[in-house]
Amino acid sequence: MSAFFWSDPTLSPVIHPTPAIVTQAAVRRLPRWALALLCMAYVLPGYVGREPWKNEDVATFWVMSLMAKGQADWWNPLILGVPADTQAWLPYWLGAGFIHLIPGFPEMASRLPFMAALALTLFFTWYAVYRFALLPAAQPVEFAFGGQAHPVDYARALADSGLMALLACLGLAQLSHETAASTFQMASFSMLLYTAACSVHSGSGQSHTRRAQYTGTVTWIAGLMCLGWSGQPVMAAFTSLSWPCLHHWIQRAKQPTQKPTPVYTWLIGAITSVAFALFTWQADKLYGIELPNSASDWYAFVQQMLWFAWPAWPLAIWTVWRWRNHLRQPHLATPLYFTIGASIACLLLAGSDRALLMALPALAVLAAFALPTLKRSVSALIDWFSVLFFTSAAVVIWVIWVAMMTGVPSKPAANVARLAPGFQPEFGGLAFALATASTLIWLAVVAWRLGRHPTMIWKSMVLPATGGVLCWLLLMTLWLPLLDYGRSYGPISRRMSALIEPGECALIRDLSQAQIAGLMHHGQIELKRTMPESQPCRYLITRADNAQQQTAPGFDWAPWTLKARLNRLNDKRESLLLFTRNQPL
Repeated sequence: MSAFFWSDPTLSPVIHPTPAIVTQAAVRRLPRWALALLCMAYVLPGYVGREPWKNEDVATFWVMSLMAKGQADWWNPLILGVPADTQAWLPYWLGAGFIHLIPGFPEMASRLPFMAALALTLFFTWYAVYRFALLPAAQPVEFAFGGQAHPVDYARALADSGLMALLACLGLAQLSHETAASTFQMASFSMLLYTAACSVHSGSGQSHTRRAQYTGTVTWIAGLMCLGWSGQPVMAAFTSLSWPCLHHWIQRAKQPTQKPTPVYTWLIGAITSVAFALFTWQADKLYGIELPNSASDWYAFVQQMLWFAWPAWPLAIWTVWRWRNHLRQPHLATPLYFTIGASIACLLLAGSDRALLMALPALAVLAAFALPTLKRSVSALIDWFSVLFFTSAAVVIWVIWVAMMTGVPSKPAANVARLAPGFQPEFGGLAFALATASTLIWLAVVAWRLGRHPTMIWKSMVLPATGGVLCWLLLMTLWLPLLDYGRSYGPISRRMSALIEPGECALIRDLSQAQIAGLMHHGQIELKRTMPESQPCRYLITRADNAQQQTAPGFDWAPWTLKARLNRLNDKRESLLLFTRNQPL
């Protein structure tokens, strides 16, 4: 654990000079309104105005909806008698609670806790960078005649840079805007990262230090509880082991003659670890370890790592290289520890991108410390790449939207019709206004960045962050109807509902939890997992990808006749079959 590898910078002098050379002019403050507007433009789109999307998004929403209506147990939520796919209790409880409080808008109400979790991730990441940057070992070189950056201004500039580096990560956009436990896991991990940053930070007075210790302990335990009850008890159990060791090492490093760490600190870590370990053992079916087992799986894992954390990971690698003589210091060892831990969790879960979300806040912290060491040529390369990449992406989004609305250009319009058969685009005035305003702001930011030569260290993250937010905002405004049509079970569920007579139930066989939730939510179809004796169902819904379904033992297919085969869009791999019962039971 990283706690054993650094020494307190106030006691152990740094042998090698810090690689950060920053003047006071380079830490001029980024306007708070601009940073707040950037965060709002990222957090709100994707949560507001869309349907629940396929798989975990709609499945989680439907479980929360059943809990809010009192149709599912809060400790063991079931969908048609089968336990939910995940044991992430905290997101379920919060989502169900908000649905109960705001019954008129269940979809939006269920997303409020997840929206808050994403906002907290941004908040804790900013303050983690800020706390780490205030450490003496993280400060820039002092000039012989003064003029170096003021510590607080330097820490604030790096915190702004780290936050923008997180916003620019490509993998953050979609997964962080779904009603899935992974958003809470990321928020919990960022909370633990912030607590670790506070722990290694020296207090200015005795009362302040004692208060900070108590606050840090409570925050650390709260973060562990949130992480464990959000579907990652394994990660919470292993992370909790580092807390007593970290606390012990910091106290002994500050005052080598101090008494040993109080027993209660060790007991808190041990009890928490055992509790989460027992919880994990009970849920071993859901949290089994599964490594990539083929060359193609390993290639896919590496490829995912490369694009998911772009552009934070190249900057993080640059930080490790430029600060290689300082890797034992807390501002580098701590985020490295969290990054490696989340990456190992991702690997053990067969390359799960949702587990990789937890690594993004720590990678953003590392990326922030690369900026004071970047050469002007590297900074210019980042700017030009961002301009070309995000401008091209925005142009593609606009062109395809125009093609959907007008049919011109014809080729993009034909591709949309082929990929989303039956989709009827509609013009939205508010969406168009927001997309136009965001595009104009992007052009203004590009003109400002390329037309001037600012010295601020956060300048290299402005274009990646603004470009990433722009593309996400365009997708969630111009393309939102198309994405709802293509990424939800709404179209196929409503088509299925039209084929079933009102008041009739449908028996299901071999459907996933997400498919069941989509049919019940979008299609308002009454589904049964077993045939009721009082009023047998006249319909049967099953998947079409099971070639042996009509020869499988334990089910009598004789009374059933195929009525329709419904494809989700033009994807025949995800088709549903509707059967009617032609013989009485």
